[in-house]
Amino acid sequence: MAWLPEFGQVIYQLAQLKAAAGSASLDAARAAILAGDPANLLEAFPDGVRIDDPRAGRIEDSRGLEAYCEASAAWLSERNAQARLIASTVGASRVVGEFEVDLTEGDRTFVLPLAVVVEPASTARSVWVRVYHSQWPLLGHHVVRPPLLPRDPSVRESDIVGEYQAALAAGDAKRIVATFEPDGCFREPAGPQYRVCGTADLVEFLTRFFSAGGGIILEHCTVTEDGVRTALEFNAVRWGRVDLPPQAGIAVYERGASGRIAEARIYDDVEGPVE
Repeated sequence: MAWLPEFGQVIYQLAQLKAAAGSASLDAARAAILAGDPANLLEAFPDGVRIDDPRAGRIEDSRGLEAYCEASAAWLSERNAQARLIASTVGASRVVGEFEVDLTEGDRTFVLPLAVVVEPASTARSVWVRVYHSQWPLLGHHVVRPPLLPRDPSVRESDIVGEYQAALAAGDAKRIVATFEPDGCFREPAGPQYRVCGTADLVEFLTRFFSAGGGIILEHCTVTEDGVRTALEFNAVRWGRVDLPPQAGIAVYERGASGRIAEARIYDDVEGPVE
């Protein structure tokens, strides 16, 4: 993907966490991201900025950051990019922002769902930005993305999201659907047109999902919760009877009025045996 000034909204929330801890300047971090200026960004985080991007790969040094910002600005401009913040999940140690980005290529206009995780080091003087999206809307095919994070055995999702994950691993469609609100929705990574809503359609959709003979096995890496949303960074390693090359992704689960899941939004590029 490319650098989005709208990431500034997520960094702003991160900076508020930093300011609450009595560390670096809120305004400096916000201005740096909004401007997309690598010099200001490195000033806000003097011990380093690391970005992992599905298209650009890993960016760590100042020269790479400068090139990334310049190339991204051009990429966005060429495609008349417009981004909307869908939701942000502010946890104790990281912020997860979700966006829909309108893009135009030739005579084709489409929406790219995108998630960005902003995680400062414990000193708050360096930051790691992890961007997640599918390559399908851009290229028309999936691209395997190796893991960014190791499995963390201590990661546990609370309440209904933990039940969803257990049902996902078991390959139990009806059990998963029971975790949703009656009008709850599941949105696939490829775009808002791949959104399935309502109990009957979810049962049909997820039954097909599990037709490869079992559940979907994820290595759980981080969990960010704010009481309404749970964001889970993961590595997908198995789908039914098929072992997958471990692939990085993130899923966000938003609770509804009853506490069940109102919407599940996935950001990955996993190509399983059932599509």
